[in-house]
Amino acid sequence: MLFSLTILGSGSALPTAERNHTAQVLQMDDRVILIDCGEGTQHQLRRFGIKFQKINHIYISHLHGDHYLGLAGLLSTFHLQGRTRSLTIFGPKGLEEITRLQFDYAETKPGYPIEFVTLTDDKYPIYEDKVISVEAHPVPHRIPCWAFYFKEKPKKRNINKEAVDSYNIPISAYDRIKNGGDFVLPDGTVLKNTELTYNPPPRRSYAFVTDTGFNPVLAEKIHGVNLLYHEATFLHDMTESATDKFHSTARQAAEFAELCEAGQLVIGHFSTRYKNADLLLQEAREVFPNTFAAEDGMEILIAV
Repeated sequence: MLFSLTILGSGSALPTAERNHTAQVLQMDDRVILIDCGEGTQHQLRRFGIKFQKINHIYISHLHGDHYLGLAGLLSTFHLQGRTRSLTIFGPKGLEEITRLQFDYAETKPGYPIEFVTLTDDKYPIYEDKVISVEAHPVPHRIPCWAFYFKEKPKKRNINKEAVDSYNIPISAYDRIKNGGDFVLPDGTVLKNTELTYNPPPRRSYAFVTDTGFNPVLAEKIHGVNLLYHEATFLHDMTESATDKFHSTARQAAEFAELCEAGQLVIGHFSTRYKNADLLLQEAREVFPNTFAAEDGMEILIAV
């Protein structure tokens, strides 16, 4: 199953010519998920070849403008393109009211159903289907803010075709065997599941953590995540400023990745005070070597 992340925007409050406001696209098989939607996101979608109409879920972390002000424009584009497929948007209290108000004053009624799911402190998972589950964890910020954790569900075991054929096991029994069951032959012999199957591929996961400080409690909840995106707005010499603004330094992002034993760390949400991310990346790698700096257009395949 395809599991990849595309960075649409890697900047913080002020966009630059190189870095747009925060937005990402997570692709999990046929699920195309937009995470945050800063101003200009639809331009970035076009720029990096993401098909608008394939987006079926949108997750908004909080209501600071650089994380959601592109939403109304994107939803309007969906309407102008003739979208009829339903769309689900997960976000903080107030997001639905703001969005509906914009449509009302424009006297526009979207030609497709929009379902808003308001995030609360005790609603986990916020979404799941046969393949994935999504958790939203509140994180400290100046206003309500959430981190998102996307996980594949446990996969079925793989049939050992040579083994099942050697025992003439009928295809009708495969599903039970793939779910972990043993098989009993007509003479009463019990064939253990491990003899008939291979281990399934490991589960993969992605966590999106932005606009918050160092958070050991959250590290426990997403422990072992394969790919972690964590904001790194400042260098560590600005720790006091980061704390005051409920943001993180590059070192703190790396310490968080180390604490939750992430497989890989991507830092982003960089302050415009830095001409490039070189020093931020260097600082993070001193603590967590498997760190990369987000760049607009970067695509990452998520693996175990």
